[in-house]
Amino acid sequence: MNQQLVSLRETYGKTLVELGKENPDIVVLDSDLSKSTMSKFFAAELSGCFFDCGIAEQNMIGIAAGLAAAGKIPFASSFAVFSPGRCFDQIRMSIAQPHLNVKLVSTHGGITVGEDGTSHQSVEDLALACALPGLTVIVPADAHETEQVVRAAAASKDPFYIRLCRPALPPVFNQDYRFEIGKAATLRDGVQATIIAIGIMVTAALEAADNLKQEGIDCRVLCMSTLKPIDRDAIIQAAADTGAIVTAEEHLEHGGLGSSVARVLATNHPVPVEFIAIKDTYAGSGKPAELLEKCGLTARDIEQAVKAVIKRKSG
Repeated sequence: MNQQLVSLRETYGKTLVELGKENPDIVVLDSDLSKSTMSKFFAAELSGCFFDCGIAEQNMIGIAAGLAAAGKIPFASSFAVFSPGRCFDQIRMSIAQPHLNVKLVSTHGGITVGEDGTSHQSVEDLALACALPGLTVIVPADAHETEQVVRAAAASKDPFYIRLCRPALPPVFNQDYRFEIGKAATLRDGVQATIIAIGIMVTAALEAADNLKQEGIDCRVLCMSTLKPIDRDAIIQAAADTGAIVTAEEHLEHGGLGSSVARVLATNHPVPVEFIAIKDTYAGSGKPAELLEKCGLTARDIEQAVKAVIKRKSG
């Protein structure tokens, strides 16, 4: 598989252009960050359907809601720390409660924003988004999936929150992959434990599984890109087949992937679980790789968690 790194943000921006040319109801909003969110590609080619709302994210949400109420399909872009972080109340009141067809696509999620520091590292956004009734929450794992996720969002009439990361990522899926809302993808099969990962942690999970295989430990790897609605059947089946689960996410331990998986297991098929996530802290400023190491979000950390959860299962 070609390991060339590809930007999810750039894929998002270019997919918007294609969608805008296919459907005149597609409109795009940004909050003075189009060069970073990559909605600049849409602005350059379809300027009549692009609205730069300035550094006023709350107003952007209100405008997006109004456009959706008028029959448009708005994609509203910002950094994850600003949307949903800065404008949670507007999202709750103007999008979630009336269940309007707005697509919130936020880049720079997680700690891999890097040197911008804790003020710009959104580690709470998935908990915020998942707390809102009716919102579909998705964290793509590579560029190929990102394109399909954006297209799936455009085709749906439901509100979405899509979280993208700042760094370019290696491919996870081949060209035959077909994304489906609410369905996990099995990337590796295995019988001793299951690693369930989202976003950039999918690559780390695959690396961990490959390393563990060399030690004779056979792990299943699930990419749970749709965090809400989560694939309950895949989680329950993994628990039944492997008897041990490790979750991996670039988010706080509370309110994200681990919490959602644990809730499914607790009510359906309890098994030992280990959580690879940011503990109850902020990361600080540093290079992305340094911060991932500091917060325990590496393939090595996943490997240790798998060994620990298997030991709990057998003990």
